[in-house]
Amino acid sequence: MQTSEVLRAWKKILKGETPSLSIEITRECPLRCPGCYAYEAGHLGGGVTLRELSDYKGQELVDNIMQIVDRYRPLHLSLVGGDPLVRYRELELLAPLITARGIHLQIVTSAFRAFPIEWSQNRLVNMVVSIDGLQPEHDVRRTPATYERILANIAGQKITVHCTITGQMMKRSGYLRDFADFWNARTEVKKIWFSIFTPQMGDSLPEMLSPAERSQVIADLSALRKSHRKVDMPANMIRQFAAPPSSPDECVFARTTTTISADLSRLITPCQFGGKPDCSQCGCIASMGLAAVGAHKLGGFIPVKSIFDLSFLIGRTRLKPGTLATAEKPFHVLR
Repeated sequence: MQTSEVLRAWKKILKGETPSLSIEITRECPLRCPGCYAYEAGHLGGGVTLRELSDYKGQELVDNIMQIVDRYRPLHLSLVGGDPLVRYRELELLAPLITARGIHLQIVTSAFRAFPIEWSQNRLVNMVVSIDGLQPEHDVRRTPATYERILANIAGQKITVHCTITGQMMKRSGYLRDFADFWNARTEVKKIWFSIFTPQMGDSLPEMLSPAERSQVIADLSALRKSHRKVDMPANMIRQFAAPPSSPDECVFARTTTTISADLSRLITPCQFGGKPDCSQCGCIASMGLAAVGAHKLGGFIPVKSIFDLSFLIGRTRLKPGTLATAEKPFHVLR
C-alpha cells in the first residue's frame, strides 16, 4: 500500500467512514464449491442464506450500486458474489461509472465466462480469478469453471490469480511450488496471491490446515516470493499468517471495510466471512496485508495500528447519526 493511499484512508477513518467497500452484487453462482463461506448457513447471521435473498438485475442493479457507491465514497470497491460475472451485462455499465470516480475496482470471479478486455486494461480495475489448486483438484471443486474454460476466457487479459490454500493441498509436498510454476509462466497473469482457508468457529473440515501445515505454508510462500516474480506476497505480510489478528476488533481489514450482501441492504459482519469466523485460523490475504501495514513502526517506534486505533476512536465520536450504514441501522437502497 502506497503512502498516499494510507493517508487517504486515514482521512476517511478520522471522519468516521470506512475506506473500503465490498458488495455481493448477486446471490447467483453456477458453482458449488466445497467450503465456500458465502453460502454457509451462518454467513448472513442466521435466518436466511445468500441464495434465499432477493437481489437485483438490469438497470435497477446498476442504479442501486451507484447509489451506494456515491453514499460511501470508497477508495476501493470489491464486487463479489455469488459470481459477479452472472451479472456481466450490468458490470459492463458499472465498471466505467465506478472508475470514472477514481475508485479502485476489484472484481472477484471464477472466470466461468469471458469478460471485456477493457476491464483488465483499466489501471483502476483488478480482475481477480479464484483458482483452487492444480487442474485435477480445481476441476473437481469448481466445475464448470475448469482450467480449460479459465484459460480460454482469460486469453489476452491481465489478471490476478488468487488461490485459497486448503488442507488437501498441503498433504503433498511441493504443491504450492507446482501451482506457482504453472501460473507464473502464463503471460495473462500479472500477480499471484495466496490465502489460507478460514473456518468458522467449531468447524471440522478437510479444508482446514493443521498448525504444522500452516507453518509449512509460511515457509513455502517465503521461498516462492523470491523464486517466482509474480507471487505478490511481501515478507511482512507472510509473517502475519503465523499470528493473525485475534478478533475482528483487532483486524484492520474488518474495521476498514463495509460489506453489503446481495439485497443491497443487509450488512455482513463482523467481516466479509460473516457468521463467526475463527480468527485464530484466519488466512485472509487482505487481513494479513493490512495487519502488516498496522505492524509497521513509524520512526522505528510507533506502530501504525496504534495511530489507526486512535483515529477510529476519533472518527466514531465525529460520526453523525445516520451518516453511514451500521450494523444497527443498515443501508437501504431506493425502491
